[in-house]
Amino acid sequence: MASVFLYHVVGDLTVGKPELSEFSETETVGAAIGAIGDSAEGGIPVWRKRSVKSPFENAQSRQQRFIGILNALDIVAFLARDDCLADQEKAINTPVSEIVAPANNSALKVVDPGTSIVDIIEMMKQGARRLLVPKSLVWRGMSKRFSILYNGKWLKNADSFGGSSSTNALATRPSSSSTSSIQDKFCCLSREDVLRFLIGCLGALAPLPLYSIASLEAINPNYCWIEVSSPAIDATKKLPNDPCAAAVVEPTTEGQHKILGEISLAKLWKCDYLSAAWALAKLSAGQFVMGVEDHMNSRSLPDIDTHSDEIAGEETNAAAAHSNRLRRKISSRSIGFFSNSSSDPKLSIGRSMYRGRTAPLTCKATSSLAAVMAQMLSHRATHVWVTEIDNDDILVGLVGYTDILAAVTRQPAAAAPATLDSNL
Repeated sequence: MASVFLYHVVGDLTVGKPELSEFSETETVGAAIGAIGDSAEGGIPVWRKRSVKSPFENAQSRQQRFIGILNALDIVAFLARDDCLADQEKAINTPVSEIVAPANNSALKVVDPGTSIVDIIEMMKQGARRLLVPKSLVWRGMSKRFSILYNGKWLKNADSFGGSSSTNALATRPSSSSTSSIQDKFCCLSREDVLRFLIGCLGALAPLPLYSIASLEAINPNYCWIEVSSPAIDATKKLPNDPCAAAVVEPTTEGQHKILGEISLAKLWKCDYLSAAWALAKLSAGQFVMGVEDHMNSRSLPDIDTHSDEIAGEETNAAAAHSNRLRRKISSRSIGFFSNSSSDPKLSIGRSMYRGRTAPLTCKATSSLAAVMAQMLSHRATHVWVTEIDNDDILVGLVGYTDILAAVTRQPAAAAPATLDSNL
């Protein structure tokens, strides 16, 4: 077992993390779009409202209020419904409680700041996607010499440095007047946070990060896919929860899959949600990921992009003005679903849908674990598609967070270090 797992605890990962700000089930879809843009892994935890009867709550009661994780693809799929396309303003103002899928208890875990890294990795391998960590004012637990600093403050009980256990070592002794403030403060960690911590400890994990993902058995061959000619909306009917992605493929004569793109929450994370919803509902999977034909003009697409500040003639009433402001708020032409590459305004809306951002993130089976980890973090992706060694288009599987966390705790029997990929 690498020393990084023996000497570090989850409290080390919370240094500098902000306090958890809950997103309530009563918030609207429009508010969720803004929150997801700043979230980890393209999703936000959704909570039931806290009871006003209790002056404070502990971590267990807060976990009971957890409903599920709402992601970008959930929102785009909701906006792609016929009733939502017919009345987009009503859809944007819909409470998220109507679309968030309830998660099981394993999706969010309450953990002690003194819980060891190896324990939280095991939790995430079993399905945990968020960790709720109390932000204690006095923490006497130690992860040996690495936990002298906690939450940016020096621990004062230096006499306990050598003798404290690294697991379940939370020891709070606050005054009764500060009990509420302590127990109400939590921070939320994601798998991305754990992966960023691990990539900062590659030396301690050596030589494991140099092994190929194939030798570490980190490639998941059971991936979700959809044919290029199928309606794009069909992808939402069979997407797995983790990772939430479907490859858009073209079958070959040999029965293999040639990957052309993907429909995933990672690709829809910071897009123009209204445009993406229309495209998901109306286009084929191939059109969705490759782009609308260049000859299509604005008459071929609905008027769902950003309007000018001047509201035309009959739309001078308050409702129309509010609708225009709403669309400008949640649309981003610079990073939106439709790129504005044409100088002709009549063609700008229909040209190059999502072009330049739909290319799937791929690696080879011979890629090293360290290279794949770096790819995921640099692109803030939830997964990487794996292609054949001698063919960049033929898909063999994918690598997600769970696969990487399993790989870093697996001891390869007889594996050779991976060769450096020319495209990484």
